[in-house]
Amino acid sequence: KNNDIVVFHFPEGDTVALYLQNQSYYQLERSYGRQRIWDDPGNFGKVVARPVDKRENYIKRCIGIPGDEVQMIKGELLVNKKPVEHFAGVQYNYMVTTNGTAINPKALDRLKISNADRTSYSSERYIFPLTEANAEELKKFNNVILVEKLIKDPGEADESIFPSDENFNWDVDNFGPFTIPAKGETVTLTSEDLPFYRRIIDVYEGNDLKIENGLIYINGEKAASYTFKMDYYWMMGDNRHNSADSRFWGFVPEDHIVGKASFIWLSLDKDKSFLNKIRFGRMFRSIH
Repeated sequence: KNNDIVVFHFPEGDTVALYLQNQSYYQLERSYGRQRIWDDPGNFGKVVARPVDKRENYIKRCIGIPGDEVQMIKGELLVNKKPVEHFAGVQYNYMVTTNGTAINPKALDRLKISNADRTSYSSERYIFPLTEANAEELKKFNNVILVEKLIKDPGEADESIFPSDENFNWDVDNFGPFTIPAKGETVTLTSEDLPFYRRIIDVYEGNDLKIENGLIYINGEKAASYTFKMDYYWMMGDNRHNSADSRFWGFVPEDHIVGKASFIWLSLDKDKSFLNKIRFGRMFRSIH
């Protein structure tokens, strides 16, 4: 249901470049071109196809369920035109400006900001992914003069954002509205809307989809509409500016869902070594 933490198979993991398995092959194709990827195994690795149950598992929050309308405006998520509940652990990127003196790394350790998440432009300017609580804590530092959330304005098109089409000027903080496909629902197909449904029709539901002379054909027959065979979901990470999620690869089909995550059985600190890596305080804690 909405806001559950869900484990699922990586939707775009049907095709992968083996050296970059955690990146979307389709995004790599958009960035580098198909020929470059296939002709450069030294950098990308062999390109292989995999069945659903052999793909990486992702864990994200279920933002929208079948039939929901989803929209994001300047970082504010709306589902069925209502703001989504705010969770304490949700993070956004913030620009932190100091008076010229550096922020003590130990202070960042206490806020549990990992080394990998510390982007420094100078001794005066940093970018950190922060919860609202951590943003407020940083404002109390004597050498910090400004803590500003980095939110894009609508209209700043990002071609990596689903459905990766020039007709949609969407970005990581602004997209929609759109309705999540539901099993048995029928939609009208047009060249403008097809980017939303192309992968569903062609890949997830196993049809032969072609466009010829501006006309849409499914399994060799001209099609003006399509009825979905499965339910779909919209998943997003709580680290909103540093998460590979539905904003980049679109809807998650029901047959990719593994289950609902209930608790953390092991948590590791990537900045520590050996037994110090284990975050005992987070083990066996429930997830919500």
